[in-house]
Amino acid sequence: MIQYEEAINLLTSKGKFFIDLGLDRTKKVLSLLGNPQESIKCIQIAGTNGKGSVAAILSSILTAAGFKTGLYKSPHIFEYTERIKINDIDISKDDFARYVSEVIELADENDIHLTEFEILTVAMFKYFSDNNVDVAILETGLGGRLDATNVISKNLCSIITHIDLDHTERLGDTKDKIAYEKAGIIKPGCPVITSEPYEPIKDRADELDSLFVLTTPYVQPQFFNSLSLKGVHQQENLALAIEAIRLLFKNIDDNTIIKGLMRVNHICRFQYVKDKNLIVDGSHNPNGIKVLNENLNMYFPDTKKRFIFGCLKTKDYRKMVDLLFDFDRYEDNPPEIYFYKFNSDNACPVDVLQDICIYYSKELKSIDDIEFSDDVLTIICGSFYMLNELIQKDWVIKR
Repeated sequence: MIQYEEAINLLTSKGKFFIDLGLDRTKKVLSLLGNPQESIKCIQIAGTNGKGSVAAILSSILTAAGFKTGLYKSPHIFEYTERIKINDIDISKDDFARYVSEVIELADENDIHLTEFEILTVAMFKYFSDNNVDVAILETGLGGRLDATNVISKNLCSIITHIDLDHTERLGDTKDKIAYEKAGIIKPGCPVITSEPYEPIKDRADELDSLFVLTTPYVQPQFFNSLSLKGVHQQENLALAIEAIRLLFKNIDDNTIIKGLMRVNHICRFQYVKDKNLIVDGSHNPNGIKVLNENLNMYFPDTKKRFIFGCLKTKDYRKMVDLLFDFDRYEDNPPEIYFYKFNSDNACPVDVLQDICIYYSKELKSIDDIEFSDDVLTIICGSFYMLNELIQKDWVIKR
């Protein structure tokens, strides 16, 4: 059997790390495996922002209620194994290597050219099926309609979180066009829960005779106060998760919900590392930056701040920088600003970010150049791809 590192090398080899939306390739390989996805009860989640938080909340509540719960999420921060979990325990490196290599070998033998995400998705379905999970929480990778997770023919329900302009080159240049892509996860006769009344979502639900449930961003204080995830934006995400629990699992009582909320594990989303006076936040698009600002204003309104920011050049980095370093916000107390170019061909160059920033900034070469202190709140934010280069695992994962 191949080792974990060999599996990662195969997974990330040239020709696999690209995006090619569509379901046919994934369906063909799953068919060769006996269609394991059809034996799994799934809750499927799409959206621009918040889908990872909703997935983590649901997984934690269902696990607390005694369900054997699978969770499929992306991206990972430190290890690929973070993407596939059962009862919040990562797939082992040995199992990951075995399932990934089996999928790659089967696809290659049949001349089916899977992408990295498709390989992971097929491996996930097989792993969850082999382990007889009761419920699988599936976070879509990109869009919804043509995302590899959408090979399932039915689900317990679909959840569509906040929608904004992101990946416009693939999903469309208006929110309605993007909503249409997200609505592609709605299944015939299966409920859809959403927090925003986009017409394409309502129209798709009507077309498929699917119950359309619109939530309000309000939950009982006992639930919000118990949630381990912090941030004003989590109220909307929590409302979606609670609605799904109320709709699908009527026997789960409030005490069990609270127990699950206290244990939600979703790192690097407005996460405060107390001993370093540090916020880590994977705010990788303009809406994420907007939410980050709202949270900073709520929790740290008068604190001296130091920002470390990096992002992909494929994102709307100009708008992100403008929002993050708004002149009216920092006119009288400019923050320290560092830009960082992480190890990716698509990482935005530091000089490009500096040219569009209205304040003086420096290039960060190493996190060792930063002196953490109680006097200055450090905020590391931007692309998830850079976080594992700047933070250590034991900063954000406490067991």
